[in-house]
Amino acid sequence: MSNPTLTPRDVARELARRYSTMTHDELDILESVLVPMKFAKGDKILAEGDVCKHIYWVVKGLVRQYYFKNGKELTEYMATENTIFMSIESLFKEEPSKQMIHALEPTVIYALPKKELEAVAIRCVNIQMLYRKILEESLIISQRHADMLRFESALDRYRKLVKSNPQLVLRAPLVYIASYLQMTPETLSRVRTAALVEKE
Repeated sequence: MSNPTLTPRDVARELARRYSTMTHDELDILESVLVPMKFAKGDKILAEGDVCKHIYWVVKGLVRQYYFKNGKELTEYMATENTIFMSIESLFKEEPSKQMIHALEPTVIYALPKKELEAVAIRCVNIQMLYRKILEESLIISQRHADMLRFESALDRYRKLVKSNPQLVLRAPLVYIASYLQMTPETLSRVRTAALVEKE
């Protein structure tokens, strides 16, 4: 599912496979609300102060979600292929986002506009289920990340990221990985060395 030439139908099928079984008619409806988007490396997908109006599915590429605190950029989340992302508070409160999202690589995305998705979910039980499962997944990912930062050592945080998303570790700049794991680049360097020694 990392082929940038995927059609909306292909994406609708993949979303249905992951989140909710659908009839052909429901696939038609889901396909009709999907919006293809392309971003060059460095492009902003969501700027600070924008209202997030979509749930996004990454077909190809890498994106970073971040915010500013005390003048520093802090990485909240990064998404690679076959991953959902959104600014969830902005999406549901329909308020300006404090977070920003930008493409770290040339990126192909399909967006699910919230208003259109909710409109069709009223009529289609399986699309309603898909919507709920996507939101559940997003909340679980946020909770797991928060728990990891609270309870895990720096080495264990890095181990978990390598296991759960090896592509992210290979492709994202180390400064963003360090920020996502809430450690300094120097600590990340030591942790990576320790993890390599363990493998030997």
